[in-house]
Amino acid sequence: MLTNYLGIVSLTENDSKLKSLTATRPLGSIPIFGRYRVIDFVLSNLVNAGVTNVGILAPTKSRSLIDHVGTGKPWNLNRKVDGLYIFNYSYDPSSISDIKLLKSNMEFLFRSKKEMVIFTLSHMICNIDFKEVAKYHEESNADITVVYKKVSNEDDLFLDAPTLILDQDSKVIGVGKNIGRRTLVNISLDIFLLSKEFLIECILSCLENGNCGLFRDFVYKNVQNMNVNAYEFKGYVGCINSISSYFKVSMDMLNVDIQSELFSKERPIYTKSNDSPPTRYFSTCEVENSFISNGCLIKGKVKNSIISRGVVIEKDAVVENSIIFSKCIIKSGAVLKNVILDKNVVIDSNATLIGHNKNPLVMEKQSKVYLSVLKEVKRL
Repeated sequence: MLTNYLGIVSLTENDSKLKSLTATRPLGSIPIFGRYRVIDFVLSNLVNAGVTNVGILAPTKSRSLIDHVGTGKPWNLNRKVDGLYIFNYSYDPSSISDIKLLKSNMEFLFRSKKEMVIFTLSHMICNIDFKEVAKYHEESNADITVVYKKVSNEDDLFLDAPTLILDQDSKVIGVGKNIGRRTLVNISLDIFLLSKEFLIECILSCLENGNCGLFRDFVYKNVQNMNVNAYEFKGYVGCINSISSYFKVSMDMLNVDIQSELFSKERPIYTKSNDSPPTRYFSTCEVENSFISNGCLIKGKVKNSIISRGVVIEKDAVVENSIIFSKCIIKSGAVLKNVILDKNVVIDSNATLIGHNKNPLVMEKQSKVYLSVLKEVKRL
């Protein structure tokens, strides 16, 4: 168990292609797979490996994140010693810098008795055994070990992700950007293992030279000056950096093989519990290949969809290839295909919303869609 490791989760992902879902929340607290949040996977991966001290570097718009994570109880991080810490950025987007935030909270690093660090972002969905990564890192004697996955479908899922150029000994000799031109690339998962002493040295170097605001950028720009090794992860990875990739990763969960790997009994994924009654399925409902959370009322047709807690789908409503966040109401006769509804959306009776299977239609939080409005838009 990694009792000598400190976990740092930096929520500095680029969410420019996710604005309709991140207007009021960081990427890490976007709901996924019905009852989970994106950050649940990295937190669970850390605690499953024995990490007991975790710091989250979060943006100011983090009310939903703090509400979800709380004291860290679901991950057994509500401890008197070590435990969970959340540090906030300024609201000004231009000031977002995990380097500056770490410098302002150096006491967190100095007070921790851990000697090693797992520094990671939240947007890569996977179930990874950090104990194996740590063993590889310690045996390699590298300054930093970065985790990567060799992929061949980069054009539609890992677009804009950093790519690693490796030599024959798996040493990183260069870093590029995936623009979809190559058929086989090494995608960085933005997971770094290093000593706490070296992390502090990197932070001070960044501030001294003023050339990087983000730790991962510092690593990628200085691979020629450091001993950076790469560890290949061969399991499932879903990258969430756009609406289309979020939709694709969510729908992957309906694949039984992927579901079994992500929600492994050996390394469970923890989340905040919600004491709600079981979902009620009425005699008029039809449900096929869908994930439906607790507390729902299902009277209509649901196919190839993910339904969060407390959703009401009335009689004769059709929900297909869609993701419905919690407490939405879909009234009688409404038709939804390739749609993402954020929380508390109301769809009027007989309204029809149809998106593309790779670029779904997104309705923002607390929206109300009325049939009369749709008819007026159609006339225009």
